[in-house]
Amino acid sequence: MSEERLQKVLARAGIASRRQAEELIRQGKVTVNGQPAELGQRVDSQVDSIKVEGRRVRPRTPQQYLLLNKPAGYITTRSDPQKRPTVFDLVPAGRRKGLLAVGRLDYQSEGLLILTDDGDFAQRVAHPRHGCIKAYAVKVKGTPPQEALDKLRLGIVLEGRRTAPAMIHLRKKADERRGVKNSWWTVELREGRTRQIREMFFRIGHPVQRLRRVAIGPLTDQGLPLGVVRELSPGEIEVLTGDRAGDRPKRARGGRK
Repeated sequence: MSEERLQKVLARAGIASRRQAEELIRQGKVTVNGQPAELGQRVDSQVDSIKVEGRRVRPRTPQQYLLLNKPAGYITTRSDPQKRPTVFDLVPAGRRKGLLAVGRLDYQSEGLLILTDDGDFAQRVAHPRHGCIKAYAVKVKGTPPQEALDKLRLGIVLEGRRTAPAMIHLRKKADERRGVKNSWWTVELREGRTRQIREMFFRIGHPVQRLRRVAIGPLTDQGLPLGVVRELSPGEIEVLTGDRAGDRPKRARGGRK
């Protein structure tokens, strides 16, 4: 297993929260290989001897952090009364135990979805207070007027509560003279609600034809084919749980058109 921050190892082992672990380190109650630990120190829990107040910290089974590029035609729940395929069917059978989807993409939607068995990580990535932006490439019928888009940017009332403001930018405009009747938009949300984007454009008379999540925080769909799952790197996990989680992606492509 690769090295990671000591406070994260302590939190995953159930010793304390990350903040509490930092305080234990500051108080000199944590040692690594017999030496006082330092705040921010990186360790390998499978190799290093880590002790808290003289008691050995036993590493738990490594948790899973997977990134899936979901195709249309899959649901994000564990099972479905209609027997439709789920996103977990795309994960090797030996790696499915305990996995949960971080957020949701509806049956027709495509794009990036994180799967993990780390509940704390899932909560941090999904909760809007941590500011993790999700970016979507959205194909809609026709070209919405700016006045209507401005209303969507301010948020809409959905199930009795106004949604958070959204960022909306043109990706590719319609061109009726060339027979292109649909336009593509980038929509960025810090707080996504169930079927929110589809409802937004439906209300202004430009229903969604295709929807694809192309970024989660700074992570984009670059180089990950539809239907393929890969592990998140330690650096990607750290970015999603750190101060950079709210960074906008440098490049978010819309995928196949």
